[in-house]
Amino acid sequence: MTDAPLILTLTLDAASQAFFDAQRQQYFPPKLNYLGAHLTLFHALPGAEEAAIGDHLATVAAGQPGPLPLAVTGLKFMGRGVMYTLANPDLPALHRRLQQQWQPWLSAQDQQGLRPHITVQNKVEPAVARQLLADLEADFQPFEVQGTGLALWAYRGGPWEAKRAFPFGTMG
Repeated sequence: MTDAPLILTLTLDAASQAFFDAQRQQYFPPKLNYLGAHLTLFHALPGAEEAAIGDHLATVAAGQPGPLPLAVTGLKFMGRGVMYTLANPDLPALHRRLQQQWQPWLSAQDQQGLRPHITVQNKVEPAVARQLLADLEADFQPFEVQGTGLALWAYRGGPWEAKRAFPFGTMG
C-alpha cells in the first residue's frame, strides 16, 4: 500500500485562522465542511517521501525569521463558491523554491504558479455563490493576516490528518 498524498499549507495567526474558520462554518455546506480554513501551497506531495519533505521544510521554516505578512486583497467568485485572495511578494518566491526542490514529485496542479487564497464557500449553486460574493464585497475592507509557518497533512479522502507543523523561525 502506498502512503497517503501529502498536502502543504501555510499556517495563520490564531485570530486570522478563527476569522476564516468562522466564515467557512457560516458559508460552506455543512456536510462538506470537515476541514478548517486553509491556504494550500501544495496539493499532492508523495507520502513515501514524508521524511525528506519534513526535513527540508524544517530547514526552510527555520530560515524564515518571523511571521510573513499577507494582504487580504479581495474576494473572488469561483463558479460554485467564494474565496478570499491574498498577496505577499515573498510567498510566491518561497513556493517556487519548493517547486524546484520537489520538481520530480509534482503533479500538474502543483507545478502551476501560486495564487494564494482561502476558500470560504464551495460546491453550492452559482446563484448562491454570486449572492455571497455580493454580500461580502459590500463590506469588504482589505486587511492583513500573518503566515506563521507551514503544516504538512496526509490526505485520506476526508478530513486531513495533521502530520507536522513547522513554525517560522524555529527548528522543529
